[in-house]
Amino acid sequence: MGELSVNTISTSKERDHFIKYLLNDIRALEMMVEQDLIEKDITRIGSEQELCLVDNHWRPAPVALELLAKINDPHFTTELALFNMEINLDPIILEGNCFQTLKQDLKNWLDIAENAAQSQDTKVLLTGILPTIKHKHINLQYMTPKDRYFALAESMKMRRKGEFEFHISGTDELITRHDSVMFESCNTSFQMHYQVSPEKFVDTYNWAQIISGPVLASSTNSPLLLSKRLWRETRIALFQQSLDTRNSLDPRREKLPRVTFGNHWIKDSIVDIYKEDIMRFEPLLGKTLKSPHSLHTLENGKIPLLEALRLHNSTIYKWNRPCFGISDNGKPHLRIENRYLASGPSITDEIANMVFWTGLMSNVPQDINQITKKLDFDDVKTNFLKAAKLGLENRFKWFHNRKYSASELIQNELIPMAREGLIKKGVNTKDVDYYLEVILCRVGTGRTGSQWLLDSYNINRKRSSNDEALITATAGIYKRQQQNLPVCKWALPALQEAGNWSTYYHTIEQIMSTDVLTVKEDDMLDLVASIMDWKQVRHVPVENEAGKLVGLVTAGLVVHFLSKRGKERKLKTRISDFMFTKLEMCCVSPETTISEAIQKMKQYNMSCLTVIKDDKLVGIVTEKDFVNVSAKLLKEIHNQRS
Repeated sequence: MGELSVNTISTSKERDHFIKYLLNDIRALEMMVEQDLIEKDITRIGSEQELCLVDNHWRPAPVALELLAKINDPHFTTELALFNMEINLDPIILEGNCFQTLKQDLKNWLDIAENAAQSQDTKVLLTGILPTIKHKHINLQYMTPKDRYFALAESMKMRRKGEFEFHISGTDELITRHDSVMFESCNTSFQMHYQVSPEKFVDTYNWAQIISGPVLASSTNSPLLLSKRLWRETRIALFQQSLDTRNSLDPRREKLPRVTFGNHWIKDSIVDIYKEDIMRFEPLLGKTLKSPHSLHTLENGKIPLLEALRLHNSTIYKWNRPCFGISDNGKPHLRIENRYLASGPSITDEIANMVFWTGLMSNVPQDINQITKKLDFDDVKTNFLKAAKLGLENRFKWFHNRKYSASELIQNELIPMAREGLIKKGVNTKDVDYYLEVILCRVGTGRTGSQWLLDSYNINRKRSSNDEALITATAGIYKRQQQNLPVCKWALPALQEAGNWSTYYHTIEQIMSTDVLTVKEDDMLDLVASIMDWKQVRHVPVENEAGKLVGLVTAGLVVHFLSKRGKERKLKTRISDFMFTKLEMCCVSPETTISEAIQKMKQYNMSCLTVIKDDKLVGIVTEKDFVNVSAKLLKEIHNQRS
């Protein structure tokens, strides 16, 4: 998430101060490019590993600060949520055994994180979106208490002037609102960096945009959010919508989102990207800058840090982000940061993704300048978005107006290009072949991380609840990551892999049904009777026109009413005439414990309970649900004894 010692820009004086430094930084960068002061003719690669922390029930564990204190190493840092952390790996030169080194470094740091996590009864998990994350985990109480995150949340809220709106459609559909940036904390990525010489930056950046779609399609790993099956890489849509300062109340202005793929090719230099960002995006964060401005530093023969420019750039979330940095040797350099790939599914998969991407980045076509004149940028952007939605099921529009299936393009065109690029760089041929074979295995079998998750969830939810299917998938990810096999060779998880189910069932939220049929209080009796008959249900909640729960109809009430009225009943009898309205006897919250719920049902002789959150109906739990849980637990006890 970038530098932590920052603040919200709340006055015009603070804004003027920051922009003054920002404009000086731009001019200083221009001069460094013109004067050939930026490092060239060396290619370093680097990465940032974001990870999830889960408890023994496979749910988010907000213990990042405790783990960071225990680890006490600058390679580790915080993320937006307390159940996430980040590891910043040291950059290495792209040559020889670099990928062996990278894999070993990553494994070593993850082992350190895992050992520290065990002291907190916590596990480290690599996944794009944690399957078991729930609405309650994405509120401000789970935000990491650091100035940057509070400043970001406050600044976003000021500019949004309303709640953040989410609408993502896939097999299922997510439509919701949220009052903070915390939805962004659902996303966990494996970010990759590639150093570029200044004179090659434009061509390499445009090429990075072109290859984004197929690279993403081969690597999707985030199909589930809040038990909804959405995009193959749901992070792409979620990240944009969770940090979107635009407001739907004023659709007339054509404004870019802060999370963006871009709208056109770049033509001259990296400076053009930064200039456009300054023109289009007002600063979200600021900091007190007391040192001499960049031009003064440059005039004195020193390299400026460009603090204002780097801070502003960190709040504009391009999927291919241009970066300025200072190497350990004190020289300034330029990088392209790949931000669109998810964390996981395994270390092997992540290194394979990096091999594929860096190989392509090392083999920019010689006629790339002509390609960008013939290839429409909108087609490249569409390729990217369709890859996020459909993964390997997408078709790509490519050079010479040709269309390829994802597998054709990756297997026949891009894998050979990536291999050639890495061989030119002198990378170990054995490593190149091994990791590119991992990509080929994924593409050939169709078994990406997202496909494995969907298969796991779809199979297990047919024999269990949604919650159990999500827990099983999460446990399955963790156990297979320990084996470090690529995801294309993973078996699907069985329910028993999650461990002892008797320790999981605690709250009503875990066993309730969210697929609830409702009627209106002014509906006819015949409608609710028909619904009960058609769906074989015995309980139907009643809502008013505002969507508020006002009653409950049970099969017993229907039978009682009909027997009481007999032949005299009117066909147009309304549900409000006989529904149960003592809601305090049948309403619970998702956080109500199962034992409390059972006690309430016994106390009031209820056969079901309606589940309410923020005055809205979110679920229902019936006697049948308790019987199903009891049967599962009794079977588990029997198996343990035998």
